[in-house]
Parts: sequence; structure tokens; C-alpha cells
Amino acid sequence: RAYSRSAEPTSFRSFSVTGEGKVVAIPDVAKFTFSVLTQGGKDLGALQTENTLKVNRAIGDAKGSGVADEDIKTEQYSVEPRYKYFDCRPDYYSSEAKACPPPEIVGYTVQQAVSVKVRDFSKVGSLLSEVVQSGANSVSQLSFTLDDPTEVQNQARAEAIQKAKDKAKSIAKAGRFDLGRLLSIEEGEGYYPVYKYGLGGAESMAMDAAPAPTIQPGSQDIQVTVTLRYEIE
Repeated sequence: RAYSRSAEPTSFRSFSVTGEGKVVAIPDVAKFTFSVLTQGGKDLGALQTENTLKVNRAIGDAKGSGVADEDIKTEQYSVEPRYKYFDCRPDYYSSEAKACPPPEIVGYTVQQAVSVKVRDFSKVGSLLSEVVQSGANSVSQLSFTLDDPTEVQNQARAEAIQKAKDKAKSIAKAGRFDLGRLLSIEEGEGYYPVYKYGLGGAESMAMDAAPAPTIQPGSQDIQVTVTLRYEIE
């Protein structure tokens, strides 16, 4: 972490110091997303009903495990037609052009994706298995994080500022000059890792005999970097 001195057009000199604060935090929230994909023929209403029933069962599992309504969010809902395309390439032995019919809709695909926030980690593993058994085709993006990182960010920021101040005093003493006014404070981008737990294909979890995965949230390093710029007296 180097510092620099520079001549200012306003006739004063300044230098900058950087400090980094880090706080180890234990995640308090687990998040994951499940999706239900239903594919079939032209009866779109039946497909939507089937898809909705499966999603509602999975949501019911989440609520039955103590997940609050505000912690369940529909992230995506889509209805996509499936087409049959016709081979309209000209006959090699004929110079006549073929009339090519437009693509024909042969069915639809309905998909819903729902994100769930779980605060009781002891229920995460069983809930992952339950939503698959209820009809979810995919469970992904399991991560552990802090629901409100503000407090630990403030702790890391205070530590970073104190380290930068101490460094500035040390540099001033070594350079035999006095610290002047604090001219500016700049904060770099914080580093807030989210630990993810990858899951394989949902089909492997859909069997009744499949055990619920063991989930370990681990810990996170919350880091904040600040740069202080001082006037040199």
C-alpha cells in the first residue's frame, strides 16, 4: 500500500494512505432458487394448471418449514411455444421451388422460478429435497449470506479508517512533517463473498430414498478499503 506526495495547484502538498478493515461474519440467511418446467401439447391451460400445482406444492413445503411469505418470491414466469419446422430445401432433381409452410406450433413450455430465503439452517437440507419431490425440476443457486450486512460493514469500515489514520501518523513521523487537514475519504468496493453450495441434477434428489444433503454455512470475510488524503504541513 504505497503512498504518494503531489504538488497541488493551490500551493499545498498532500499524500494518501490506504487502510483495510476485515470482520469475520457468520451468515444468517440461506437462499436458493427452484424452478418447475412443464412441457406438453397445445392445451396451454392444462399445462399452466399442472405447473402451478407443482409450484404451489413446493411453496407449501417451504411455508410448512417455517419460511415466511415475504421470504418467498416468484423470480420468473414464462410461456414459450414449441414449433415444428418444415424442410423447405429445393429438390436436387427438380428446379421447381417448393411452397414452404410457416412453422407450426405443436405445444408449449411453461416455466416458473421461485427464490426462497431460509433463516433456520437446520431445515435447508430437507427443504431442498422436499421441493424436488413436489415437482421442481431444478434447484440451484444455494448461497449463504447476511440478511443485513450494514452492522459488520460499519465495523470493517471503522477498522479500515483507524488503520489508515495510524499509517498516516507513522508516515508523517518518518517523513518529519506534520499532518494537515483531512482532505478526502474514499471507499473502495467492499468484498462480500457469498458461499455457494452447488447441486447436481434435480432428478437425483427426486427419489424417495435420496437423503437430504448436509448443509454447512461456513463464515464470510467482510472487507472494506478506505483511502484518506491529508494535507502536508
